[in-house]
Amino acid sequence: MTIELRQLRYAVLTADTRSFSRAATTLNMKQATLSLRVTQLEDQLGIKLFNRTTRGAEPTEMGKVFLESARRIITDVDNLQTTARAVSYGDQGRLAVGYSSSLMAGNLKQTFAEYLTRFPDVQFDGVEAGPEKLLSSLLSRTIDVAVAPTGMEDAGIVSRKVWSDRLMITLLANHKLLGNERIHWSDLRREVFVLPNGGIGQILSNLIAARLTEQGYRPSIIMQDTSLESVLSIVTVGRFVTIATEASQGVTWPDLHFREIHEQGSVARLEFSVYWREDNDNPALQRFFTLINERYPV
Repeated sequence: MTIELRQLRYAVLTADTRSFSRAATTLNMKQATLSLRVTQLEDQLGIKLFNRTTRGAEPTEMGKVFLESARRIITDVDNLQTTARAVSYGDQGRLAVGYSSSLMAGNLKQTFAEYLTRFPDVQFDGVEAGPEKLLSSLLSRTIDVAVAPTGMEDAGIVSRKVWSDRLMITLLANHKLLGNERIHWSDLRREVFVLPNGGIGQILSNLIAARLTEQGYRPSIIMQDTSLESVLSIVTVGRFVTIATEASQGVTWPDLHFREIHEQGSVARLEFSVYWREDNDNPALQRFFTLINERYPV
């Protein structure tokens, strides 16, 4: 399932105007066409975004959560486009960075923000994908560097550890585990997990399987072709839980609680590394390493 940016724009504008008619007029399209596009988006997500009445379109409770995420995505894309248009294509060059972690908060967001601030004349292109796609992009020189969980290996690719993020179980406000002083992997044995196929979703799925599989039992894991933000929205239904890194706490999610997962006397963490080709001599990449070495010295 692929959700297009224009679908998000349609839904957000409908929410802002509280009307398919007014939103369609703004977009210069037929109301029926707009309504159909939003309905298709709802079908893709498996949730109802709007209550439709003769008075207009009112976002549902689940719709409000999704639309908040959609609005952030649109803003981020618009900001990236503005940055790209304003960039000088001179001596500072271009840097393409792949990543598979949340940009809501945390080390990755801070690193990208500082690079853009310190090197405003570099064209900075971000590419979000899973580790396998990032490795393929490095080998094909589509990207210069990747930030992904530690463990990717291939001939000609070098890496260095940068940081680790705490793993968090995401629970609805009334979940019984919120009463526990600490939550361990064993406490999650009977939960149904939902995870995104992209980003670090598959790595988290493998981790859950490794921690919870035992004789006669395998954990229940549902993989969705959608974003982490949409997965978090689905958790509000109450039938599922999900696992994310601490970076996902950069946004307030109504009715959701993020709790650390404990293992062997400490908090479970996911280590991240930067990866690049040995033969990449891009000056913009060297500036990226300068920043990395300052923020995360070996």
